[in-house]
Amino acid sequence: MVIPPPLQPRYATPRRRFASIRAILALMLREMATTYGRSPGGYIWAVLEPIGAIALLTIIFSLGFRDPPLGTNFPIFYATGMVPFLMFMDISSKTATSLTFSKALLSYPSVTFVDALLGRFILNVMTQILVAYIVFIGILLIFETRTTLYLPSVALSLTMAAVLAIGVGSLNCFLFTMFPIWARIWSVLTRPLFIISCTLFLFDTIPQPFRDVLWYNPLVQVVGQMRSGFYPNYDAHYVNLPYVFGIGLVLMLIGLLFLRRYHRDLLYK
Repeated sequence: MVIPPPLQPRYATPRRRFASIRAILALMLREMATTYGRSPGGYIWAVLEPIGAIALLTIIFSLGFRDPPLGTNFPIFYATGMVPFLMFMDISSKTATSLTFSKALLSYPSVTFVDALLGRFILNVMTQILVAYIVFIGILLIFETRTTLYLPSVALSLTMAAVLAIGVGSLNCFLFTMFPIWARIWSVLTRPLFIISCTLFLFDTIPQPFRDVLWYNPLVQVVGQMRSGFYPNYDAHYVNLPYVFGIGLVLMLIGLLFLRRYHRDLLYK
């Protein structure tokens, strides 16, 4: 007679539910406490950075020009360029350092490299959306901008910036950790981005053949999409959504494939 093994109580092998969601939320709370909780003001500095840049550009260019390249109000013109640009730079840089930031926690089996990436990405996307809301609403309330806000175009531009940022950030997350020298090289390569992303001028005013070359910079199209959300008469015909989203998603896929293959080796570098 075969005696069946004794039944184990249900609580002997508890099944963790929603482990990834809890890990992501914990990582987000940890970053909120460490990144924005250490300095006085915390989140205030995230808002003051674009406001300071917009104010400085407004003062400088209003002294030399009567009107901005588009519309009649300098602050809203430069805000439509600075907000999506700074959103991309902040999210991509924070995502790129996800493994380094959470390396001590990744030794636990319940925390994966995907949790670390998503935790930083989601938190900083939420932060940048809040910053964009405060900056744009503040300018619209204070100044007579003579613009018409079209939320779908603004939301699309922020989505483009976020997808592009997670793509670049995911690939750089692998490259920064595997090849630390690449972080310095990337810092040098991205310094001209502020100028060549059409934050200070319009894409349409660039002479040929430089305009055709500059079109391949996806940030130009992100900024153009944002400006079409405030200036109804501005035709951002050069914006190609499949191109921008394709670059972001392909880079993200490549980065995730490399991280999946080498993330355990990267923890010991």
